[in-house]
Parts: sequence; structure tokens; C-alpha cells
Amino acid sequence: MASTPSADLRVDAALVRGLLAEQHPDLTGDLELVTNGWDNAIYRLGDDLAVRVPRRGVAAHLIAHEQRWLPMLAPGLPVPVPVPVRVGVPSERFRWPWSVVRWIDGVDGADVGASARTSLAVPLARFVTALHVPAPHSADGRLHPDIPLNPVRGVPLSSRDAAVRGRLRELRADYDTRLLIELWEESLAAPPWSGPPIWIHGDLHPGNLLLDDRGDLAAVIDFGDLTAGDPATDLATAWLTFRPESRAVFRALIDDATQTDDATWLRARGWALCMSTALATASDDSERMSSLGSHVLGQLIFHGE
Repeated sequence: MASTPSADLRVDAALVRGLLAEQHPDLTGDLELVTNGWDNAIYRLGDDLAVRVPRRGVAAHLIAHEQRWLPMLAPGLPVPVPVPVRVGVPSERFRWPWSVVRWIDGVDGADVGASARTSLAVPLARFVTALHVPAPHSADGRLHPDIPLNPVRGVPLSSRDAAVRGRLRELRADYDTRLLIELWEESLAAPPWSGPPIWIHGDLHPGNLLLDDRGDLAAVIDFGDLTAGDPATDLATAWLTFRPESRAVFRALIDDATQTDDATWLRARGWALCMSTALATASDDSERMSSLGSHVLGQLIFHGE
């Protein structure tokens, strides 16, 4: 097992305050570390804003993708998303882009159990169907050159085969890895996506969902993995977020709105396995993410439909 990837650059309150003073000196207020995730550190700024700063080089260009595309996508989505209200550009102080976004109150979906996420089935299905539209093309019919390409999301499932099999070998002995391998191979055998590249969030797990005080979907956050490709990547949230009953509700709504075929759901289950093995083998120092990985693997082993 391994821990959350280490930072390439140290991100702390002093750095964030210096960046604000350098590029957006009118933005002042108390700074509070909210999360130091795999890719980004998030600091709350006062009551209404948050500062999102990449902590690893592989995430730096992802911030730029959010800055480019979220303002365009947000008006068509049924829940709030973290559209940048200010853009931070690379400087001598910090060599990567960063963003200031509006603070959205809510409970992290990874901090509650799957039973508390049942009420998300309907609003999350509505969000997915609103987002999952063909990405724009240029006049010559090719995918728009500014669409972010992501080597690990929206791509053919077969491209993740070596990584998944390697992580399956790392899993603890109390997981039925033989069954997980069978499920993985069934998903690999499903026909690949043959439609146009579809906008996808790319990392639609509970930790990127915020719940309001009624248990409804308050926001979808962290679009760093935004890309266009196979929608099955996002549909993996059926296993990442839900138990069987609410998963059935989510799937029925998706099917009614998009006529999703069985092959896409098989690939979605494969994507759930891909993401859960990553969480289970690289989150020893993050109980919430490790628990999420265990939840998904349990869903696949005992409810792999």
C-alpha cells in the first residue's frame, strides 16, 4: 500500500497570501486550509471565496483546463460548479496557474456513508445527462484543439489494463481478487465507445460532490480531469457513490435520458474498478479516500451487476 502522492512544490498559507498580494491585492481575508488533496490544495478565503493551487506538476495544466472551459459549461449545468472568478498566472513566486473560485457551502460526499448519498441519485443523474453532450468541433469537423486531452480518463478501458492488474496484485488478501479480475476482463471485453467524444467530468467520485443540509446535491467540484471521450468514465459513479438500490435509480434515469447501452455500463463498471483500486492502494494516509475505495470494491464483489 502507499500514501497520497507527495507534493512537488510546497503550498502553504504564506505562499497563497503572497500570490494574492502579488496578483489580486484587493482580495483579502482569513485563510483556512480546507484540503490538501492528491493534486491541489484548497484554501478558504474569507466567507465567500476559495483559492485552488496545484501541488503537483501533473495537475498544473488541469487548472488551466478549468479556467478555459468551466465558464462555458456552467450555464448548462443544473448545480453550481467552481467557475474561476479570478485567474492566477505563473510567476516567479509560483510557476503554475491557480484560481480563485466562489466558496460553496456543503458536506463532502466522501465524509458521509453511502446511505446518506442515496438522495443524490436523481440530481446526480440530471447533472450527468446535462454535462454529457458532444464536445465542440472545429470547422473542419475535428475535435476543437483546445479540448483537454486526458491520458487516463475517457480513453479506451484497455489502456488502463496494466495499471489495474498491477494494483489488483497490491490489494490486501481479504479482497476476492480472482472475482475482481473476472469482472475487469468482462468490462474489457465490452465493445469500445464508438460515438462522438462526450464532455465528461473525469473524476466523479463522492469526494467531488457536495451535499446541502437536506442531503441534496449542492455542487459538483474539481473539474481538473475534465476531458471529452467515453461517458462510461463518469457513469462509474454508479458504483463509486451508491449502493444497489440508489444505483438502480441513477441508472434508470440515465437510460431514460440517453439510451445508454449495456456495453457502456459494463465499461462503467470497469472504470469503477480502475478508480477504486487506485484509491485502495494509494490512500493509506487518507481514511476518507481509503474507505471510499473499500466501499467500491465491496459493491463490485457483492453487487457487481
